Amino acid sequence: MLLEYTSTSPEQTLRIAETIAPYLKGGDILTLDGDLGAGKTHFTKGLARGLHIQEVVNSPTFTIIKEYEGILPLYHMDFYRLDDVEAEEMGLEEYFENNGICVLEWAEKISPILPPERLQITIQRVGENKRNIRLEPVGESFIERCKELENHENISN
Repeated sequence: MLLEYTSTSPEQTLRIAETIAPYLKGGDILTLDGDLGAGKTHFTKGLARGLHIQEVVNSPTFTIIKEYEGILPLYHMDFYRLDDVEAEEMGLEEYFENNGICVLEWAEKISPILPPERLQITIQRVGENKRNIRLEPVGESFIERCKELENHENISN
């Protein structure tokens, strides 16, 4: 199963992510893939808005992990600057087993330790403001929730 959405503005990207947030539950892992500047952190801001997080969400590129409190904790991680050895020594499994939602940018850098169930999100730039957002569920729980999400009306509006 694959869900695809088209965003034609930064605000629409926020709304798409905000609409997805209620379908998430504690312990969920979301991987975010896309080129630099594709909108991964902007998408995370929309998730945070959907989780009623009041703090300003920004890229954790230099801090690696940022934690936010909302109706569920949000752990925003960016592995762009990590190598495999560093990732294995960070104790990420504690975050993965927690009751929060983990959003992982550049998740391929930690692929050996990724949990088997996750929602893989790819954001592809197809124009100055236009983005293709693809959701690929991995695992039965995410497949079921994506089927529900597929029936959600006007997710891109």
